[in-house]
Amino acid sequence: KYFVIGSYSSGILLFGVSLLYGLAGTTNLTAIGQHLTSTGPGLDPAWILALILLIIGFGVKVAVVPFHMWTPDVYEGAPTPVTAFLSVVSKIAALAVFIRVFIEAFGGIQDIWQILLIILTVMTIFFANIVALLQTNIKRMLAYSGIAHAGYGLIGILVATHMGTYAVMLHLLFYVFMTMGAFGVVIQLRKNGLESEEIEDFAGLAKRQPVAAFIMLIFMFALAGIPPTAGFIGKFYIFMAAVHADLTWLAVLAVIGSGISIYFYLKVIMVMYMKEPDGNVTLSTSQPAIIALAIAAITVIVFGVYPSPAIDFADQAVLSITPPVIVATP
Repeated sequence: KYFVIGSYSSGILLFGVSLLYGLAGTTNLTAIGQHLTSTGPGLDPAWILALILLIIGFGVKVAVVPFHMWTPDVYEGAPTPVTAFLSVVSKIAALAVFIRVFIEAFGGIQDIWQILLIILTVMTIFFANIVALLQTNIKRMLAYSGIAHAGYGLIGILVATHMGTYAVMLHLLFYVFMTMGAFGVVIQLRKNGLESEEIEDFAGLAKRQPVAAFIMLIFMFALAGIPPTAGFIGKFYIFMAAVHADLTWLAVLAVIGSGISIYFYLKVIMVMYMKEPDGNVTLSTSQPAIIALAIAAITVIVFGVYPSPAIDFADQAVLSITPPVIVATP
């Protein structure tokens, strides 16, 4: 399923790129941006078609609604280590390219694509968080969590400001530790000797493995954006970028969507701490695994309390990969 849908999306993306080349005569992003600014792209519908094709192609790669269909099934069906890899690496790579293309090449027509991304953002955040409430499989729940986080990332892109871009980078940096850590705990869970994926199988984990349960609690808090975790810092900067771009209403909607997500993250915590353990479920933790998970959890807390190094890193990363935003002149 991932191969087929990924192939179609790559075809759509390449068609959009080829259309851009036909219109601008170059694949250089800066040159495309200058061409758009100087020629007035609104006069030619072909530019709009190319833009839509790119949004669809990137939308599938990033897994935003309504191009997310592959994500829950692939996350559930793939081995958990593969799922962890897909949930982080593919999303970060796709969002990074998304940022470069739309900020560098299409900064001059922000008023056109911003509307499309706002619609996708609102749909993604609310749909993913609401559907995640219904999940009983931890991997499917984390899949919809990842979709919702892609929606938060779109906010930083659509504002098309330096603050928005480095807010996305900052959020993605923290997302690596939060998501890989959560999947790291899931990988260790066993029921009757087999990999277990049901949320109910976390029952009583705090009694059986208090350290692992506390680590999972930190990751759930971070994904929900609860202070003092790095997840709160990432979301805070994204929402502030929207406010500074005069999109306060969008920031309010995103906060509401984030509030909805708290319920399904807390559901995992409640199962771990308030339910009796199942004798058939074990957590096959090794010392290296616990150390790695503990380091990730400590990192999430440290950056939540003292985010300045991460903020500086994200700021420099943005300056190194994107030029100043091209603004269309009347």
